[in-house]
Amino acid sequence: MAKYELKTKVNNKDVLAFLDSLEDERKKSDSFELLHILTRLSGEEARMWGSNIIGFGSYHYKYASGQEGDWFKIGFSPRKQRFSIYIMSGFDQLSEYLGSLGKHKLGKGCLYVNKLSDINIAVFENLVLQSFELLKSGTQKS
Repeated sequence: MAKYELKTKVNNKDVLAFLDSLEDERKKSDSFELLHILTRLSGEEARMWGSNIIGFGSYHYKYASGQEGDWFKIGFSPRKQRFSIYIMSGFDQLSEYLGSLGKHKLGKGCLYVNKLSDINIAVFENLVLQSFELLKSGTQKS
C-alpha cells in the first residue's frame, strides 16, 4: 500500500504578502496581530504551509500505521467565516484555559474564533505556551 503524502507542505510563499492580500480589514488586522503574538511566543519564523496556513516551527510525527511527516507546532488560517488556529498538542491537557478563553469553538486540533476581540488574549497566550511545553515534553495526547 502506498504511503499517503500530505498536500499541505511548508513553502517559500511570502507570509506578509498573503496577509496583505486579505480583503476584510478586520480579518487582516487580526491576522497581523496573531502573526505578532505567535512569532513572539514561539520564537519561530512564520512560514506558509500550503496556500493559506501560516505555521510556526515544525516537528516530525509518526503514527502507529507507519504514516509520518512534518507539520508545524502551531499555526493559523484566516478563513472566510472565522480563524482556524491549529493547536497541535490537542486540548486534553489545556481545559483549564478553555473556560476563561472567551467565545470559541473546538475541533480535534483546531480552535475556531470569529475575531480576536472575542477571546481573552492573555489566556490565549498561556494556552499557546502550554501547548508548546506539551509538544516539547512529548506528553500531548493525540
